[in-house]
Amino acid sequence: MAAVPTMRRRMLGAELRKIRERCGLKAEDAAAELSWHPSKISRIETGRSGLRVHEVGALLDLYKVRDEETRTGLEALAREGKRRVWWQPYNDVLTPRYLDYINFEAEASAARSFETTLVPGLLQTPDYARTVIRSLKPERKADEVNALVEVRLARQNAALNREDPLQLWAILDESVLHRPVGGAPTAVKQFKRLLDATDLPNVTLQILPFAAGAHAGMLGPFVILEFPVQADLDVVYSEGLASSVYLERDADRTAYGRTFDRLRAAALDVEPSRDMLARRMREQT
Repeated sequence: MAAVPTMRRRMLGAELRKIRERCGLKAEDAAAELSWHPSKISRIETGRSGLRVHEVGALLDLYKVRDEETRTGLEALAREGKRRVWWQPYNDVLTPRYLDYINFEAEASAARSFETTLVPGLLQTPDYARTVIRSLKPERKADEVNALVEVRLARQNAALNREDPLQLWAILDESVLHRPVGGAPTAVKQFKRLLDATDLPNVTLQILPFAAGAHAGMLGPFVILEFPVQADLDVVYSEGLASSVYLERDADRTAYGRTFDRLRAAALDVEPSRDMLARRMREQT
């Protein structure tokens, strides 16, 4: 399966496309001017192909972009491949699709998440995460499981504790609170973690109760990742056993956004959600 383009490549491609269109140049004409393969401009603009800094410069020269701030910013995006990222030490245990998601999450400014069976990764305790990882991949060796738990915790720190933290809005089906993952001690710590998270200014947590009956999210969990640059780069992520899907069309983003709004309206408000979490925690002790 082809790799999903990283967020920075998508940002760079989108900006270069807008500049080219303002110049009135067709993609194939721009490629011809630079003696590039006819499809190269298309691959760049969709984020499927990276660019060296000097290639960005060549494009900007062709498009007659003289503004130094614009040139510097776009050249910085092209240097993405040289960045050292926090997950680099874990590349041996991370699958390509997990790396794709981590790349997107690292650049996102907000995430709207709906879960039906488990606590979102950004809010899991180490014991809960370890139990889930072992259940999903029982063939994993102990050191690999430990490394993946470390990744989960590093993701949480990178997303929720950075200078400009990810704005997380999570809706959990009530069934998540009743599924025994790792036994009572693990459950108590996990409920405590969720309650603590509700005190964070960048986290909103709601529970969708059984009493809501049929609801808009019955087809399964999803995450909407939002980015600070422009709305048309937002993506909807849906994970499956063997593959993951990223939806980028306007119609898809609109449909999932409306679905999330309906789930938000059907779910308990924040304080009643906290009350339900606290009650479930007491029931485990």
